[in-house]
Amino acid sequence: MVVNVETKGDLAVVTINNPPVNAASHAVRAGLMAAIADTESNGAVRAVVLRADGRTFTAGADVREFDSPLQEPHLPDVILALEDVTKPWIAALHGTVLGGGLEIALGCSHRIAQPGTKLGLPEVTLGLIPGAGGTVRLLRLIDPVAALNMVVSGKPISAEKVLELGLIDDIADGDLTRCACALAQKAADAPSRIPLGHRDAPAVRDTLQWEALKSKSIARARGAHAPAAAVLAIQRALDLPATEALKSERNAFMSLKSDPQSAALRYIFFAERSASKLPELDSVKPRSISSLGVIGGGTMGAGIAAACLLSGIPVTLIERDDAARTAGQDRVMGILTDSLNRGLIDQSKHDALSGNLTTAITYDALAKTDLVIEAVFEDMALKTHVFQALDGVVRPEAILASNTSYLDIQAIANQTRHPERVIGLHFFSPAHIMKLLEVVIPSHAAASAISSGFALAKRLGKIAVPAGVCDGFIGNRIMSTYRRECDYMIEDGALPWDIDRAMRSFGFPMGLFEMQDLAGLDIGWARRKNRAATRDSTERYVHIADKLCEAGRFGRKTNMGWYEYNDGKATPSGWVQDLVLSESARKGITRAPITDEEINQRILSTIQTEAQALLAEGIARRPEDVDVVMVNGYGFPRWLGGPMYLHAHPLTAD
Repeated sequence: MVVNVETKGDLAVVTINNPPVNAASHAVRAGLMAAIADTESNGAVRAVVLRADGRTFTAGADVREFDSPLQEPHLPDVILALEDVTKPWIAALHGTVLGGGLEIALGCSHRIAQPGTKLGLPEVTLGLIPGAGGTVRLLRLIDPVAALNMVVSGKPISAEKVLELGLIDDIADGDLTRCACALAQKAADAPSRIPLGHRDAPAVRDTLQWEALKSKSIARARGAHAPAAAVLAIQRALDLPATEALKSERNAFMSLKSDPQSAALRYIFFAERSASKLPELDSVKPRSISSLGVIGGGTMGAGIAAACLLSGIPVTLIERDDAARTAGQDRVMGILTDSLNRGLIDQSKHDALSGNLTTAITYDALAKTDLVIEAVFEDMALKTHVFQALDGVVRPEAILASNTSYLDIQAIANQTRHPERVIGLHFFSPAHIMKLLEVVIPSHAAASAISSGFALAKRLGKIAVPAGVCDGFIGNRIMSTYRRECDYMIEDGALPWDIDRAMRSFGFPMGLFEMQDLAGLDIGWARRKNRAATRDSTERYVHIADKLCEAGRFGRKTNMGWYEYNDGKATPSGWVQDLVLSESARKGITRAPITDEEINQRILSTIQTEAQALLAEGIARRPEDVDVVMVNGYGFPRWLGGPMYLHAHPLTAD
């Protein structure tokens, strides 16, 4: 049975057991209704504890059911039944309490959580809003501003934080079930609480702040429907009696469930979870990784080192000399300190992580390391030298990985004595924040090395996507093609800020030229200079970016690039506009206006064409993998599913 009822004296303990995440499936909903009836009819039971087996409380609805008509009992009916009971129900929460799981907990009279539990209403990430009273009941329990932020962001927050907000009654000090039973005994002897669905909505203290927060929340959505719908649902929960607000919320939920954006978001949800599941690795055991080395303490290397430290892996950071070592260590410590200041870790955790960082200037320090990630400058000779040196120092079973963005990892591996242990781990910057990780698989890589790469990605909380070896792998190869198309468009009639505006209107968080300024124009310039000798002389080449760099305009780092930066704000540059117009004239190009729609169509078509080539060559295994890369690494609008999904399921961006 997925829901079991056990009587302990005058208490009943109701246990959900629906692995792996105790999703609120039809069987669970039916089981809860039966448990409610059972405990209500048992005169010996004074209070009920609701708990779950396994690693988590209910982590939300069963998303697989969303593509079919929902079966009764529906979740809103289960929660209404919970509110109508005559005995206190105490929700004992652990792991992740998300979506429908939190809505069930809100239907209970009391809530207690294990330390470290995460609670949230992430429905917006699936193009939905809470549909079983989440907006209505949450608003009647905690401050409206906190409720709005939880619902619109979809981000889970810690038990410690929700205790401050008043969402839970207590944090368990010891065994969760024992503490929940103790709370149940107290609740049985205390006056009954008014169910949240029977309470009046609170008043907003600062109307101007409230309206500004709503407007800001909608603006951040950049065309996604669900966040705006969530704002409206929260406002209705404030304005309407609970009964009417619940009906309104459910209607909005059902409408969004049929929205193409929700279908796209459910698609990318499953695509992210299946990308790393390679059939050939099903029976392959990953190698143990208890220590890790990082070569290079620059921005990327420091981010990789910090990501590993934050995941509990001791790191040895190698730099070329003492000055560089100190600078690299400072970068890593800066990231850890930032995590401390943002409340992501406490002081004791910060101190422990700092103690797990070792720095050195010789590879001998890596002699016993399980995996080494190279993150030095993007130069083939330099990277090859690093791998040849490592090959003679680390243990034979140690894995060697390169963080190269473009270079041929197979060629690097072939320069070592053990090419079978070399893989690519292409992190995205900033490496301690960005979720995407391309696991690049050379032809001679051992299955255990590949499996270990995916295991590391999971440990770091990354979304891992397999990629074959080519120039740029999946993401950067695609980006190179649409960047080239954008260069053509600025020669043909658009200006950089025209393209950026069009991309933002499509749903990208920033335009291509803004992104280049942020990353630094000198990076791409160095790569173009290295490739100049081998570039096809018949290929159309746009010199504008090179001329910006020749003028010392490297982006935000120099306060001028494609844009001018005064007080950190990007402003269209007259100097750049004059350069663009002069380059078009120099080439004899008659400029013509390009609409936002045409800009976005040319970018999208270029992405899709290059993706088809990647699939044909076997560099990308599935269209879904391309979508996962573009959504998580390059800001493609998540609610559109990805370029390949959009090709098969055309959507509008509004």
